Amino acid sequence: MRRYWMVIIITAAIIIAGASVVYLMYLKAPEKPLTTLTTTSTMAFVLESPAFENGGEIPEKYTCNGLDISPPLRWSGHPPETKSLVLIVEDPDAPRGIFTHWIIYNIPVEANQLEEGVEPAEELLEGMMQGVNDFGRLGYGGPCPPPGKPHRYVFKLYALDTVLELGPAASREEVLKCMDNHILAEATLIGIYSRQG
Repeated sequence: MRRYWMVIIITAAIIIAGASVVYLMYLKAPEKPLTTLTTTSTMAFVLESPAFENGGEIPEKYTCNGLDISPPLRWSGHPPETKSLVLIVEDPDAPRGIFTHWIIYNIPVEANQLEEGVEPAEELLEGMMQGVNDFGRLGYGGPCPPPGKPHRYVFKLYALDTVLELGPAASREEVLKCMDNHILAEATLIGIYSRQG
């Protein structure tokens, strides 16, 4: 009988001692943060247009069936090291391969938009220049696909760590070559357009 009570007392002592150790470990454990997410001040580089949504239809006004003027564009969030911007607009669905509709380069870093209807001039305000598109014209040439399925028109804005040493009326190839190894970030806006028979 005495041995029975001794076993119970020893077992109880072991349990109490173990509980005490666990409690002390809990008190000394460092508090875990409420969240493991980290925040950053880096903004996304975004290109958009008040005339159409990304992936949406380009209004006829900005095509060869309309006024054939450039749509309004605006952007934000380019890297702080940016020295200039380049905009290239292309149709990757053209029958003979990529068709370039607009090249505009040395856009000043202070700018955050292009107004509707940029004039087809070699040089614009603040040092901006325009290249020759695949229509063989200077400046913007609107969507003008053959009748049938819709084509995508990719507006791509490049943030560069330099100002391009190019004169006006440059070709797509000249601009791309000069941009090589100077691209900090890219922002893309895609519009859709199709022509009926």
